[in-house]
Amino acid sequence: MERESFASRLGFILVSAGCAIGIGNVWKFPYLAGQYGGGIFVLFYLLFLIIMGIPVLTMELAIGRASGKSSVGGYKALEPRGSRWHIHGFFCLGGCALLMMYYTTVSGWMLDYFYKFATGQFEAFTVETSNDVFINMLGNPKEMTIFMAITVLFGFLVCAGGIRKGVEKVTKVMMICLLALILVLAIHSLTLKGAGEGLRFYLLPSLEKVKAAGLRKVITAAMNQAFFTLSLGIGSMEIFGSYMSKDHTLTGEAVRICALDTFVALMSGLIIFPAVFSFPGVEPGEGPALIFMTLPKIFLDMAGGRLWGTLFFLFMTFASFSTVTAVFENIVAIVMDDLGWSRKKTVIIECIFFLIASMPVVLGYNVWSHIHPIGGRDILDSEDFIVSNLLLPIGALVYVLFCVSRKGWGFQNYLKEVNTGDGPMMSRRLHSAFQFLLPALILILLIQGLI
Repeated sequence: MERESFASRLGFILVSAGCAIGIGNVWKFPYLAGQYGGGIFVLFYLLFLIIMGIPVLTMELAIGRASGKSSVGGYKALEPRGSRWHIHGFFCLGGCALLMMYYTTVSGWMLDYFYKFATGQFEAFTVETSNDVFINMLGNPKEMTIFMAITVLFGFLVCAGGIRKGVEKVTKVMMICLLALILVLAIHSLTLKGAGEGLRFYLLPSLEKVKAAGLRKVITAAMNQAFFTLSLGIGSMEIFGSYMSKDHTLTGEAVRICALDTFVALMSGLIIFPAVFSFPGVEPGEGPALIFMTLPKIFLDMAGGRLWGTLFFLFMTFASFSTVTAVFENIVAIVMDDLGWSRKKTVIIECIFFLIASMPVVLGYNVWSHIHPIGGRDILDSEDFIVSNLLLPIGALVYVLFCVSRKGWGFQNYLKEVNTGDGPMMSRRLHSAFQFLLPALILILLIQGLI
């Protein structure tokens, strides 16, 4: 069967960026920037994106494009005879599956809040009682199951259409809507009374904040965010390399993907912090509390808050759905490549699997709230720990070693593939840096994650 391909270069970039752009861009990057020195943190982030993010991204894409296959098949096609690099491909499949077992629930939260704002259900709450919406949602397994199931069904419905008519077509619409929404929301936030103070907290370079946090911590946080924002290491980007043409160099495409991902992250802060600082007595926080508790209070207190709350959670829904459809496509492609199943059969079986496999996270906040599998973490955080702290850094290290080692694919083969097409070239002088510096930085991330 002939390999599917993207219909356009724009489609490839938007789908790949959609995979990278996720919930963490919105609730983590702005907070870290504000906490760790504003513009100083952003500069370190961009530096590590260039040093780590872009090189590893080109490696995943190169393996996919050179082999024309997903992670397991890609390794098998390129690895030296008798080697076992392809074993990592099965860990990629497991990592993507585990990621979706909790990401579908969190994505369902976004959809649930969009629905509540759009239908006016938040108008029954006050600023003082708005936290109850999130608490009640977590305590209601039926409600969470419904929105998780909608997310799963939507993701696989898109994948059922294939690359061009499904994933590319739908993700292009979602991403264009996402970018339009982010501009509208940012412009609105900049008109609020707390905009100036919010911008100063967010982006003004602050040596005082760097000193308070410690330079080492600032650098480490920037390195972590630059690496994890792209979800590298579990093959979620490699699959899109297998659908690419060879018209353009991979370095140029990787830069475009990273630029779009960074744009959304930066703009998210322009939405959030002017709004947060326009509301008296609210501290900018990180994670779900910022999105599901702090911001709803602000929308309730804001003129036209129902409209702005609806648009914000529609933006969040698009951000999370673009990741869901992209990672589901990777899982579908691996199974199709390895088992020879048709797309229809694969989609149906995997859809049923994820409807069941996502339930532990749904129940982990209510019926199974007493279960803490890893170090006192609940089920969602335990699954996230395995993916983020183990599978992503270890997987990225394997990709790097495969592309630079003579016992793997080898640097010359990687360089030939990455520089095929029009656009900026990757220099062969970087071989030593990729061979020693890049693995060392990834090992630092791995050790920090375990500690």
